[in-house]
Amino acid sequence: VEEQRARWERKRSRTAKELLETEHKYLEQLDLVVTFFVTILKAKGTLKPAVLDTIFGPLESIYAASQVLSLHLERGNLGLALENFCQNLELYGHYAENMQQANKTLEEQLRKNKSFQRFKKLQETRPQFQGRKLEDLLPLPLQRLHQYKHFFRDLLENTIPGNAEYQKLAKTVKCVSEVSEWVQDIVRRRENTLQLRRVQKLLKGQKTQILVPGRWYIREGWLSVVPSKGEELKHRMFFLFSDIFISTKPCHPLHPLNSKKLACQAVYPLHQCVVDKVFGHTQSQGGLLSLSFPHKRLLLMSSDQQDINDWYRSLTAAVR
Repeated sequence: VEEQRARWERKRSRTAKELLETEHKYLEQLDLVVTFFVTILKAKGTLKPAVLDTIFGPLESIYAASQVLSLHLERGNLGLALENFCQNLELYGHYAENMQQANKTLEEQLRKNKSFQRFKKLQETRPQFQGRKLEDLLPLPLQRLHQYKHFFRDLLENTIPGNAEYQKLAKTVKCVSEVSEWVQDIVRRRENTLQLRRVQKLLKGQKTQILVPGRWYIREGWLSVVPSKGEELKHRMFFLFSDIFISTKPCHPLHPLNSKKLACQAVYPLHQCVVDKVFGHTQSQGGLLSLSFPHKRLLLMSSDQQDINDWYRSLTAAVR
């Protein structure tokens, strides 16, 4: 038991030391943005206050919270460090929510505001930046949140349950996990919106509305449609979403406007769909799927066994 406790204590000390060292490094990087951008821009008035707030969000508050955390860790006050840290964790969620608008506003200002463009270039040439750009430093808080999750979990795993700090560590791990989930959800939603927009742009015309609230992009790919009568196979591009399945075909390559676009052939709602694997159960070449809708049956084929299995899994999960 004593040996086990000593082992835990060594691991815990190592983790606490690494947490403090990386916190110092993180603070140095945040300091570059706060000192050479936020503070000077406020004093110079190069950017309007609202624009400044949009680009940097709650970065100054995150910086101040990190300073307090670092101070408590240096003094060995883990309990106080954890209490203060939990109180400020929400800042990371708000920072993630603001990130997309921050990037958009930064791009706009670099395009329109010549004095800001010159100022940014000048600041980034300072030796302290070591060739890094403002765009490289702004995502740091979200990267750090991911690191916190691992550090605090390691500390908890190597703390004896009877220890005075055990409960505080357990609470911190729970708080960090919740905020991480919140941030991941923001990222997932953002990526999903980008996928929906991309597919909307691929389709000819605006007849088929892809950007619908609550819709999730799942996958896309080429499949062969097996006709009911003895016609040739039709090669089609399919898009699977959480609520619909879309069949498209390429527009004419010589069309002046739509040569690289896809024409929507059909939109199938998934809520009344039944998916069956006709063949492709064994290690054969490819497979065949049957999709039954109230007024239509689709037979879809692929010569790639893995591809047809992936489509089967994705379609059954979406229908379910």
